[in-house]
Amino acid sequence: MKIISVREHPEYKDKAIDYISSKWSAPRAVYDDCITHGITSTNPLPQWYLLEKEGEIIGCAGLITNDFISRMDLYPWVCGVFIEEAHRGNAYASLLLKKAQEDAVKGGFDHLYLSTDHIGYYEKYGYRYIGQGYHPWGEESRIYQIDL
Repeated sequence: MKIISVREHPEYKDKAIDYISSKWSAPRAVYDDCITHGITSTNPLPQWYLLEKEGEIIGCAGLITNDFISRMDLYPWVCGVFIEEAHRGNAYASLLLKKAQEDAVKGGFDHLYLSTDHIGYYEKYGYRYIGQGYHPWGEESRIYQIDL
């Protein structure tokens, strides 16, 4: 199992853009622009990760300033956590969450947030529900926080 930080391994940039954009609904150009500029940013954010098992990409996540949600006073956010269905149930997402937490600490942050509709999943990894947030497209999501 290998967690690949795209910032630390820019040779994975195109693979990350292709993979992450195939899993989430934002246009590919959003991920291309964010990941490309994130590689050389002097800011601690954004960060993008791939999870590789036996040479195959099986998951991804990001560490960003805002996850298209109304609570812009809160940051950073873990976003885009995804594990291929065939590999779910093995706590592989926890590896991506841990890497994002480590990088958030390195960036000088005390808390980490995420928005989701999943209830009961992120609590297993120490996240606690703190309220609702609202997306520009009219939906709402649960907001979770973990102290770092």
